[in-house]
Amino acid sequence: MQKLTFRERIKDTAVGLGDSLKGSQFWSSIFRPGSPFRKGYSDSPRNRSYVVMNNVLYHLHPVKVKRHGIRLSYTLCLGGLSFFLFIVLTITGIWLMFYFRPTGELAYIDMEALQTSIAFGSLVRNMHRWGAHLMVLVVFLHMSRVFYHGAYKAPREFNWVIGVILLFLTLFLSFTGYLLPWDQLAIWAVTVGGNMAGYTPVFGAQVKFILFAGLEATSATLLRFYVLHVLFFPFIIVIFMAIHFWRVRKDGGISGPL
Repeated sequence: MQKLTFRERIKDTAVGLGDSLKGSQFWSSIFRPGSPFRKGYSDSPRNRSYVVMNNVLYHLHPVKVKRHGIRLSYTLCLGGLSFFLFIVLTITGIWLMFYFRPTGELAYIDMEALQTSIAFGSLVRNMHRWGAHLMVLVVFLHMSRVFYHGAYKAPREFNWVIGVILLFLTLFLSFTGYLLPWDQLAIWAVTVGGNMAGYTPVFGAQVKFILFAGLEATSATLLRFYVLHVLFFPFIIVIFMAIHFWRVRKDGGISGPL
């Protein structure tokens, strides 16, 4: 019997672990049937059609829906409200960007001008502010509704994880926007939050430094939070929302009553 070299044994072990991972429930909950990453995938016309049918752009609107999925008393329309509030925040946020300069000397002056001098400035800013508070509340209630109805169970466990990630991204989006008025309330609230993040095990000091762009809240912190708030987190949320909507369709639509 021929003995295997060390490299061959390592390769066989890695292949075995890969096959075990691809055959697990964790792996199959992430990758849909027909995906090239599924175990036993072959380049066949059937699997090629699966790749096309699994495209997210084909599943933004379903061909048909289940009766309970459109019953207001079941869904409370919390998922749709979350998406609607995100659209409102995007539109009002873009409008506010025209009148806001993220510097320590001008940020608070611009916020005062929005409240007093710019037409509809106070209205749009309050729509953005209260919309952000409502979005945090509605996303939390949406997840509570999903948990109560057991919609986190197979085959929807991966989409539940996506929902949890979206909840944390919503909280991060709200936290980064809290500093932008650059008043005493915002500065000290973010200072407290950043110091709390500094107690993260092992990487606490690094997390605090990344948040503040230094050791304390300064103009550099304001610029960093501004970029995170208007660019980074919205971009990541859009990607995860697209995956979330796609998986709702591919996992059989809105889950039924218990």
